[in-house]
Amino acid sequence: MLATLKDMSPRGRRALARWTAFGTLGCILFAQTANWLMFRDLGQPALGLSIFSGTIIPILLAGPLFFYLTLKLRELAIANHKLMAAATTDSLTGCLNRGAFAAQVEAKLAAAQASQENGSGALMVIDADSFKRINDRFGHGNGDEALRLMASAIRASIRNDDVVGRLGGEEFAVHLAGPCDAGAMAERIRREIETSRFRPNGTSWPLTASIGCAVYAAPQAFSELYRIADELLYQAKRTGRNRVVTAAVEPALDVELRLAAG
Repeated sequence: MLATLKDMSPRGRRALARWTAFGTLGCILFAQTANWLMFRDLGQPALGLSIFSGTIIPILLAGPLFFYLTLKLRELAIANHKLMAAATTDSLTGCLNRGAFAAQVEAKLAAAQASQENGSGALMVIDADSFKRINDRFGHGNGDEALRLMASAIRASIRNDDVVGRLGGEEFAVHLAGPCDAGAMAERIRREIETSRFRPNGTSWPLTASIGCAVYAAPQAFSELYRIADELLYQAKRTGRNRVVTAAVEPALDVELRLAAG
């Protein structure tokens, strides 16, 4: 209990105090009303004692009880938040995991299609170059550090509303919603990764990534965007690594028809 109070934010402490105070006050008001109705005809001494007891007993019992129950509800909310974060977040990099990333992007695409507003955007797939060599030469601990550096470089290069996820292994993805220069942003991510200070075991080692970027002017299915971005990524790998390959995605016919019908 003391650990929970120590870790609680100021806002959480205020909520705890507010619920405890209002809950206790409600019990006092209920007890006073009940006592007044029951003892009002017994004379002033009996009514005075009933009012006194109707104040002291709720303070002694309801106050600690509301404090305890509110604190336990707060602990439960924190535990649920941690479970939700664990279910949707990659523990190594802090990015969304594959399932959560796909779900968020699909929701954004569906919302853009439903609103019939500017549904443009881009999906990038980012893969570390020669990552197996890092693990083989320096060990998986240094490989994990390389992934954390990549995640930091990606987050530093995108906007607050953009979505970044780790799809697995050394592969990341970024979804850009709305008008943007996706090619320039992808190039910024590539440079940020390339200039990261990666020194496994004190040895300076180049850290680079190849990026495939599928740019769309109208909402697309996530699976199709990912397929195209993944093909562009491997094109970047085949043509020398540490580069960005960008291509525009043609609007799918069924999406066009739904938008026209709407």
